[in-house]
Formats: sequence, C-alpha cells, structure tokens
Amino acid sequence: MKSNFIYKSIFAVAILGMASCKPELKDVTPTKGTADFSRYIAVGNSLTSGYADKGLYLEGQKNSYPGMIAEQMKTVGGGAFYTPFFKDTEADGSGHLVLKGFDAKGLPQIGEKKDQLAVRSTAGGVVLFTKYTGELNNYGVPGIKLAHITFGPYGNLNGFYERLLPGNAPGNNTAYLDFVTAKPYSFFSMWLGNNDILGYASSGGADPADQPTPKATFTDLYNLAVNKMTANQAKGVVATIPDVLSTPYFNTVTLASLLAAVQANAPTVKDLYIKTGSGAVRPATVQDYFVLPLLSAGVIGVPTGGIPYGLHPLNPIESKWVLDKDEAAIVTDYTNAYNNTIKSVAAAKGLAVVDAYALLKEYGAGKDVNGVRVSAAFITGNIFSLDGIHLTPMGYSIVANEFIKSINAKYGSSIPIVDVTKYRGVKFP
Repeated sequence: MKSNFIYKSIFAVAILGMASCKPELKDVTPTKGTADFSRYIAVGNSLTSGYADKGLYLEGQKNSYPGMIAEQMKTVGGGAFYTPFFKDTEADGSGHLVLKGFDAKGLPQIGEKKDQLAVRSTAGGVVLFTKYTGELNNYGVPGIKLAHITFGPYGNLNGFYERLLPGNAPGNNTAYLDFVTAKPYSFFSMWLGNNDILGYASSGGADPADQPTPKATFTDLYNLAVNKMTANQAKGVVATIPDVLSTPYFNTVTLASLLAAVQANAPTVKDLYIKTGSGAVRPATVQDYFVLPLLSAGVIGVPTGGIPYGLHPLNPIESKWVLDKDEAAIVTDYTNAYNNTIKSVAAAKGLAVVDAYALLKEYGAGKDVNGVRVSAAFITGNIFSLDGIHLTPMGYSIVANEFIKSINAKYGSSIPIVDVTKYRGVKFP
C-alpha cells in the first residue's frame, strides 16, 4: 500500500510539473520583413496568367498562383490585386479542354469547351479577344518569350497581350517590358523564359520558326528585364524554368505503350520507326520522347500508300510527334543554361529565387500533400492539367506556396502559405 501511494504521488508531481512547464501559446503576427507588398505585380507568361487545359479561361484565371500569393500578402500589408478576368458571359475565354470520360480501353475522351468565348476577331491570323480595361497587377501573357519583351509590335501578334493594351491591332507599339513597368510597384514576381525552349520541345523540334533562344541572347535579355524591374529599387522573386521533359506531355505516350497497342493486332511487330530532327529514319528507342497529342491522333499503323504508318522505315512517324534523343539533349542543355542565368542574375540583384525545376520534379515523382497523392501522371496525378504542360489549380497552389516560402526566406517576412487542399486537380465529368 505504501509503495502504491509513493507511485501515485510521483505521478501526480510529474503531472503538475508538466503543467507548470506548458508553453504559453501566443498568436503570431505576420510581418512583411524587409519587403513592401503594397503594390505587387506579376510578370510572366501562361503559367503566370493561370493558363490551363490548353486555354486561358475564367476559372483558370481565378486560380493563378499570383492571385493566391496576393491574397496571402494582404496579411502583411499587401494591397488590392487585379487580374484581367474574362467576363462571366465569356467564361471559356480562348476555349479549353475538358475531360468527357473514358472509352472501353480506358483511354481518356477529351473535348473542347468553347460555348462562351471571349473572341472578338480572327482576322489576319491573330485571334483577338475582348478588351480588358480595368486596373492590372497580373501581367501574365501566354506565349511570350524573352525575345518578345522589347519588341514594340508584339501587341499586334499576340491576342492575349493585345487585350491588355489600350490600342487595337495592328496599331500597337508598346513593348511588354515598358508596359509592365509603366506604373509604380513595390514588389514583383517574374517567371519568364519557359517559352524560349517549350515551343521547340512541344513541336518535336520540327518547327523551324520555333527554335531555342540562343543562350547569349537569353542572358542579355534576362539581365535587361531584371535591371528594368529593379530600377525603382523594388524587391522581387524570380523562378527557374521547369523541366518540360518530366511533364505528362512527354511521358504519357511511351514506346512500350505504342508497341503494346500495335502488337495486340500485329504481334510480330518489334519496332516503331521515327524520322529524327536530322532527317534520319531509325527504330525508336526508350530515349526518344513521344508527345501527348499522339495519344488521340490515331495514326499509328494506319496505311499511307499501302504502308502502315510508323511500322516501316518507308513510312516513319513524323518528327512533329517525337522529340528524338538528340533533340531531348538540346532541351536539357538549354534549360540548364537558362536556369544558370536566372540564378546568377537573381543572386547579383539580391532577389528571391524559386527553383521551379526542382520543385516540379520533386512533386512529379510522387508526393503526399495534406493526405492527397500528387504526381506527374496524366489526369490522375492532380498537378498537371489536360494539356500535359500547364498546371491545375492544385498545381498552381503548390507553386504559390514555393514562391511564398522563397519570399519569406529572403526578406524575413511571414506570409502564410496557401491551403493546397482547397484547390482541385483535373476535373472529372
């Protein structure tokens, strides 16, 4: 009995000791650190605009990563943030892809949503959209390259940029870099450079008009852009270029999956033949990348002049459908060079850096996010939208958080991160 009393006494003292050592919980007051977020602007391309599912449309715009960042910045003195939203009556914007279901083989059936377009003209080969005339903080322009940011007439060649300008095509002559810096701002994000390699890669290297931007040109223009953005002493954050070869666009259609489909009806077929960027014809290897649109093209094995497409060296798979291993090496080389430039320039200017290359590789390999599994798998991976390149709202929220973490680390701010679980992956029918 005595020993039992001693044990109980010791337990009671321990409990009291734990209670007395209990930390006092205090509310953490967010701080802006050494940065000023009163007017934040976002400079960039399609990823900045909220582009998704092969189009710019209202829902995507409402889930852009700059919009998410700006909302969180309000807790540390951030001001209003204006995105050039399409009207509710033009919610489909440029048109976009939707998942309609799956066929008997489990292949996705993807259609286009274009009931409420914001198109005002298609004359002259340039699609022009309904003008936006309000205040502006999100300057994301789908398709823009570094080579375009100083070109005055670019507003006549890109309808997404033209809709932001006060003038009408073909009379515009305002360079993008001048446009985004025309009004005072205190903080900026800049994610430019993706399109300087993306067009080459996504076309299978087959478009002579869409070759990689020369490395020296990229470096000169990136320095020019950052110098202009920081000329008023504004602080900011920049991001590296993702590895396009790790996206669903290049990893959904594989040599193995194509051969399996062919061999279901022609079991003796052992090789698929491709035409490389150099013009040579050879059997495809696992080092070659087939592009996502080949999934729905339905051309493999279809006779052309009596020769099944892709099954014979006399009728090879065209270069536009495949990024051969030598072209893939070019993409990797230029991407690495561009990213080295971005990091070097950012370091010289004291800017925060988001390593989007590493980030999307990490999440693309497979990762649990608040109990939700994400990866670079097409449709089921939650990160990438139906075009296999751009992100879903969930993907953009992951990017937004990485921007916020980089800003906080660089400037000593405490901007709260976004709740990723509030944002969807691919929308199922």
